[in-house]
Order: sequence, then structure tokens, then C-alpha cells
Amino acid sequence: MRLLSVLAACALFASAADQSDKDDVVAAVNRLFAAMSAKNAGEIAAAMTADAKLIAAQGDKISTPIAPADFARRIASNPARIVERIYNPTVLVRGRIATVWADYDVYVDSKFGHCGIDAFMLAKTEAGWKISQIEYTAETENCAPHTVGDPGERKHR
Repeated sequence: MRLLSVLAACALFASAADQSDKDDVVAAVNRLFAAMSAKNAGEIAAAMTADAKLIAAQGDKISTPIAPADFARRIASNPARIVERIYNPTVLVRGRIATVWADYDVYVDSKFGHCGIDAFMLAKTEAGWKISQIEYTAETENCAPHTVGDPGERKHR
């Protein structure tokens, strides 16, 4: 009986640790979005590994990978306010690697810009979770509705 109690306690602890890792991974992604909204190039770059790549899939085209420093400069120098949000995330963590697959939407100056799927790869570094790759689709219709509604004028179809 004592063995069953010990095994149950270990399983409960492992489950709590797994959820904590998942929460930390999603928090790392949300730090990137907060830095983007604040136009903080340093924080945008700090959310990613130095050799991270950003790749967009728009229709039948795949973009050339963008380096973190270039991405940070583009966002920070854009005069528009950008709000990006993920929802319905699937988070997988194993050791020092993680992935997040989630619906997302982007609003530019409170108006709908685009939506799609964000796919993040993350690595747990000495400084915590960092994004090592982002791939995303960029779509303008047939978006899944965000769980907290739209921050802008457009409603999802």
C-alpha cells in the first residue's frame, strides 16, 4: 500500500512539473508578443536564440528565413501598434526542447491584419526558454475565433 502512495505522489509531482514547464514555454512566447507590442527591439531579440529563424507560409509561397535582429528592427521601426495573440495552444515539452502549435491573430492599430497557425520551437537555455524557430501561416479569412474576442473592429468568420 505504501508503494502505491509513493508512486501516486511521484506521478502527481511529475504532472505538476510538466504543467509548470508548459506554462513557462507559453510565457516565453507571450514575452515576445509583449516586446513586439512595446516595439522593444532588444526584448524582441532577447526572446529568441541568436540564430533563430522566422519563416512565413502565405498561400503557396514560403518566405526567406528572417534573422531575429532583422525581425526586431522591422517591428520596432514600424509606426503601427501590433498586437499578436495565440490561443488553443498545443504545448509539448521534453527535456530542454519544446514546441508550441497555436491559432493566432494579429491586429495592426486595432484593425485585423491576419491570422493562422504559429509553430514555435524553443530551447531551454541558461537564461530560460528561448524561441529558436517560428513558422507561421498568414491568412486573412477562415480564422478560428479567439477565446477572448477581438481587440479590434473585425469579427472572425
